[in-house]
Amino acid sequence: MSNEDFIVNISKIKEDAKTPAYAHEGDAGVDLYSTEEYVLKPLQRVLVSTGIKIAVPKGHEAQIRPKSGLALKHGISIVNTPGTIDAGYRGEIGVIAINLGDKEFTIEKGKKIAQMVFNRVETAEFKEISDLDETTRNDSGFGSTGLH
Repeated sequence: MSNEDFIVNISKIKEDAKTPAYAHEGDAGVDLYSTEEYVLKPLQRVLVSTGIKIAVPKGHEAQIRPKSGLALKHGISIVNTPGTIDAGYRGEIGVIAINLGDKEFTIEKGKKIAQMVFNRVETAEFKEISDLDETTRNDSGFGSTGLH
């Protein structure tokens, strides 16, 4: 599927919703905008309305990711990052924002709150076996490579 064939249908469910858009040619993500104003205290989270619904093409997902500028300057992130929008979901796109900063932050109506990136997804078939093959790592878990 070429980019010309990758079409995502969108429905605005709020009159003042903005259509997602790429800020620059070659960007991976489109910006998502808030349709409401929210005041987030430190460590508070809120479901931010974008006022849009989308139809992700089958075999793909949309990932909702934080905006780096909001994260760096204000500590604003997304709780379930990346949030996944499955191809079968037809509800409003909401952003679960959290204030990890130490100051109150206002999410302004009409302002960018997150970005959305589209990816192909594979459907796995699971085959149950008695034991897995050996690797150099085997079952070494978190921190297995150390800090140096």
